[in-house]
Amino acid sequence: MEVICLEDDAFYALIEKVVERIKEKNNLKFDKWISGEEAMRRLNITSKTTLQKFRDEGKIRYSQPEKKIILYDADSIGEYLEKHAQNIF
Repeated sequence: MEVICLEDDAFYALIEKVVERIKEKNNLKFDKWISGEEAMRRLNITSKTTLQKFRDEGKIRYSQPEKKIILYDADSIGEYLEKHAQNIF
């Protein structure tokens, strides 16, 4: 039996890729608007204050359909991450 060890980040990145692949294969669409918790997970932040700062500074798009409900645009989060990605040599 072979055992493979992965760090937490690598494990969750792998799971995300598998879920994406399954959704693509089954023609499932991703949610355009995601919760604050999901936005924080995708941005790899733990502070709601940081998420609010991103929102206030216009770094990511959001929608507020009701006073206490704030949803975040998954595409804008992806664009933000791509914009700040470092190219390797």
